[in-house]
Amino acid sequence: MAGPKFGSFKAEKADSAAAAGAAAQRRDPYEVLGVGRNATEQEIKSAFRRMALKYHPDKNADDPVASEKFQEATFSYNILSDPDKRRQYDSLGFEAIEADSQELELDLSSLNTVNTVFVALFSKLGVPIKTTVSATVLEEALNGSVEISQLHLGKSVCRKVEKQSAHFYSVDITDKEAKMGLVCRVHSTAKSKFKLLYFDPEENGGLSLALQEDSAKTGKVTSAGMFFLGFPVYRFEQNNSAATATDPDSAFFKRLDGFQPCEVNELKAGTHCFAVYGDNFFKSVSYTIEVVCAEPFSAEKEKLRSVEAKILAKQSELSKFESEYREVLAKFTEMTSRYAQEMETIDELLNERNAIHASYTNNPTLQRSSSSSKGKSPSTGSKSDDDQTVKKEKKSKSQPKEGSRSDDEGPKSKKEKKPKDRLQRKKWFNIHLKVDKRRPC
Repeated sequence: MAGPKFGSFKAEKADSAAAAGAAAQRRDPYEVLGVGRNATEQEIKSAFRRMALKYHPDKNADDPVASEKFQEATFSYNILSDPDKRRQYDSLGFEAIEADSQELELDLSSLNTVNTVFVALFSKLGVPIKTTVSATVLEEALNGSVEISQLHLGKSVCRKVEKQSAHFYSVDITDKEAKMGLVCRVHSTAKSKFKLLYFDPEENGGLSLALQEDSAKTGKVTSAGMFFLGFPVYRFEQNNSAATATDPDSAFFKRLDGFQPCEVNELKAGTHCFAVYGDNFFKSVSYTIEVVCAEPFSAEKEKLRSVEAKILAKQSELSKFESEYREVLAKFTEMTSRYAQEMETIDELLNERNAIHASYTNNPTLQRSSSSSKGKSPSTGSKSDDDQTVKKEKKSKSQPKEGSRSDDEGPKSKKEKKPKDRLQRKKWFNIHLKVDKRRPC
């Protein structure tokens, strides 16, 4: 149940130097809204509402000064309305505030058709875009010029409200009903987007916005509710900033930062005013609204109080746990880095060892021949001499002399020789070579 926020659709990003210069020229948010440093949330909200209604672009279309003041008030309110950002600013100033990540809400009624189409397209693609109640609706409520319908306790009303418009309802409750608590609930079976609003009465008879709850999808419907149970009830706003989206750890530790107490916990006997605001881009919103007494829900009330107490305890524990986690994470990162280095070193040593082993096992023949030649090189000459001597002896044995050949040959060889060959050889050896010179030729 957040308070109203206003913002412009277009936000230009500058570089770091320009951002630092802009930060030096910004005025103190407390000074801009005209409140003290000890101002309550309600005082800050009321101060901003007055400035937003005075300088809103709908009322000052051609006034650049009013537009600048409206943007300045919007920026200041976005800081002071967030407890975490306000604490950061109080301690460190603008340097602790990331201007580019400020989540501003859009007043769809102030956008032209083209910009509305773009906003609807981005929303359809899943980009979270926050919207705010139209300044025209707030101004009419503050002036007391809105039509209010009577809503009876325990009876539901089904209606259809146009886009960027609101239906106002008043409910009368007794002391007993106020003591038992009230629940205002709205749902839409058409899954339309809407806002549930609660207004405080002003002295002039007008109404000022005090609480706001955006619809959320739950199953096949969209719904929103406000609880006035006589004890602190909390609202939960999701943090969709870019910083938490890129850092899962930060997103976890900041998950409960949006768990904040509601400004109004109980209602007094009398008349109270609620409204349903159509938050669709182009079409009307079908809804059902009902205000019921919380007396039949005593068990649910106790469970709600117990669970929210546990969430608060867990919220305080997270800050301590985060410091411990960051310390252990740093040590773990150091150990994993060393682990990777040791693994790389071991792999290098093993690869080097395997390469040395491979030099012995991959070429065994080449290595053996080269080593044997190196070991026997001094006796090479003697070995060659012995080999020549052995060869000569074998040759001499295999080629015997002619005179002794007949003696060495066995009987088989004599039988194999033919007689004719022996006669011819003998005849060849007995040739008469002596010539008588006295006889005439």
